Amino acid sequence: MSPGVTHDMSVLGLITGASVLVQLVMAGLLLASLLSWYYIFLKTFTFKRATRLADEFEKDFWSGGDLNELYQRAAGSRGAGTLERVFEAGFREFAKLRKQPGMDVAVVMDGTRRAMRATYQREMERLESHLSFLASVGSVSPYVGLFGTVWGIMNSFRGLANVAQATLGHVAPGIAEALIATAMGLFAAIPAVIAYNRFAGDVNRLATRFDSFMEEFSNILQRQTH
Repeated sequence: MSPGVTHDMSVLGLITGASVLVQLVMAGLLLASLLSWYYIFLKTFTFKRATRLADEFEKDFWSGGDLNELYQRAAGSRGAGTLERVFEAGFREFAKLRKQPGMDVAVVMDGTRRAMRATYQREMERLESHLSFLASVGSVSPYVGLFGTVWGIMNSFRGLANVAQATLGHVAPGIAEALIATAMGLFAAIPAVIAYNRFAGDVNRLATRFDSFMEEFSNILQRQTH
């Protein structure tokens, strides 16, 4: 490299000047980061809505109103929350089994709990959707960025084979280009890890809340069988 040659050391210049493989790594990390932010905003609204609907339904449920009326309202609701769907599934199964003559109380309650548990599992799967993607981005992105950095540094040092006298000016641009891949890997990973940990906590809190409701609702229905 002649003394008169200069490198564009801006971030954009370093990205465009990187090797094709490093650019592909950066593009993949950028795509992963954009998808992560999309799912972060999506899940933020999902959990806020789930909590709000659970609050509203529990308020109606514990207000002492008629369960049949609450069931009719839940069955006709298109935007029902998780607790409402669990309640609807449990009450529908309970009412169906009670109509069958000679049905034992234990069988009725077992069927009711299984119906609620099946709905609960489907709802939890919906709430947990895309969290595995955030976990994967958070764990894999730093290593993908490191791979791009190692490859870029290796190419930078290989270029010194054709230079009679190596100086920092020869290797600095190549190393700077490579280190951007690591920075992009961390940029993709850090928000994904933070969001995953937060959403996992939200899932656990909601799961505990839904479990408690199913137990309390089961006790209420069991008392009605006597």
